[in-house]
Amino acid sequence: MERNAETKTERREETWSADLEGPDYSDDREKVIEDGLDAVRRTASGYFVNLVTHGNHGDPSEYLYDPVKDEFGDSVRVEYVDRCGCGGYVTRVHIEG
Repeated sequence: MERNAETKTERREETWSADLEGPDYSDDREKVIEDGLDAVRRTASGYFVNLVTHGNHGDPSEYLYDPVKDEFGDSVRVEYVDRCGCGGYVTRVHIEG
């Protein structure tokens, strides 16, 4: 998984995972949302990004799905994938093309 998603700016023409569960995310839900949206912005059409979020924030459908849908509308499809063994969550955002 990519570390420090917020420091990257390149367009990703691949399926990838954004690590949003490190210590700097554990108590900062706004940072999770901000960097999650940035990861979606950087993912090219036809691919998906897995947003791996810290377990401290709970189910991402309660705080992350709406901001993604608000910003990207029908150009994305959001789905729950699974809970990580470490306690985090994986949300997959498909960029429709």
